[in-house]
Amino acid sequence: MATQPELSAASGLAEHAPVFAALGDATRLKLVALLCAGGALSIAQLTAATDLTRQGVTKHLQVLANAGLVHDVKVGRERRWRLEPTQLQLARASLERIAGQWDDALLRLQQLVENTP
Repeated sequence: MATQPELSAASGLAEHAPVFAALGDATRLKLVALLCAGGALSIAQLTAATDLTRQGVTKHLQVLANAGLVHDVKVGRERRWRLEPTQLQLARASLERIAGQWDDALLRLQQLVENTP
C-alpha cells in the first residue's frame, strides 16, 4: 500500500508529465537551451541554430508552448519566442521531492541493515 508522500509525489509528476514529455525530445531540449541563453529569439534565429526547417522548429515550439515552457511575443512584424521558466521550476521542485523521498528511503534501509544482527 502506498504511503501519503508517495501519492503526493506521483500526482506532482503526473501534473508535470507534459513538461517532461516536451523535454524528452533532443531538438526541443536544444531549443529550450537556446532560449535560456539567448533571451527572446525569432524563428529565423532558432532555425539557424538547428538543422530543421522553419516549419519543423515551429512545430517543436508549439509542443513546448502547449506544455507551458515557451511563449511568443509579437515584436513589429516578427514573433519572438521566450522561455517561460515557471513550468520548469515546478517540475524541478516535483523531482526534488522525489529525490528527498529516495534519500529518506535509503537512509531507512541503511539503518535497517546496520541494526540487523
